[in-house]
Amino acid sequence: MSESTFSVEPLLASAHVSDATRAALLARLAAPAAYVPQLLAPEAYALLEAVAARLLPQPDRPTAPIPLAPAIDQRLAAGRADGWRYDALPPDREAYRLGLGGIQETAQAMFQADFLALAAKQQDAVMQQLAAGNPPGPAWETLNATRFFEELLAELTTTYYAHPLAQQEIGYAGFADLPGWTKIGLNEREPREPALPTLPSHS
Repeated sequence: MSESTFSVEPLLASAHVSDATRAALLARLAAPAAYVPQLLAPEAYALLEAVAARLLPQPDRPTAPIPLAPAIDQRLAAGRADGWRYDALPPDREAYRLGLGGIQETAQAMFQADFLALAAKQQDAVMQQLAAGNPPGPAWETLNATRFFEELLAELTTTYYAHPLAQQEIGYAGFADLPGWTKIGLNEREPREPALPTLPSHS
């Protein structure tokens, strides 16, 4: 989406948004406090943060990056499922334990250093091996690398686009969850919805 004047905050303050949705999204907009991992060990949590930063980099964000690792750690600590799981993977806590350990093993096998000590391009190379399904490391003998990568990327992406600033970037106004959507025809939009960008023409 091209740059626009769409902002989530006025819409969040409007009567189009339910109290529960408003409270949840305003909490995500608030400046995050320093997060203390609830389940993952500090070194595993730091690794998850580093992996998230490579899979969903946010170099152009004017404010602090949208935090992604806390939501995963909180979900795992609470024992909640994320709604689906490949049958090739163990339960989520075990999958993350093995997968994060496997990423560390792959970094050591490829570059003889911990993942956190690698340069960005080296970290990307580790993740590319994971995505391709053939990373070195004994953890991947029992954990399906491709399926773990897909699960990890899907959860990080879902967490990112649950944040109001990410929704603002793509012009998403669907969190206005109370009745009042009347413009449902082709190419119609509500006044509160941002206009779609004009696509360049090709000769």
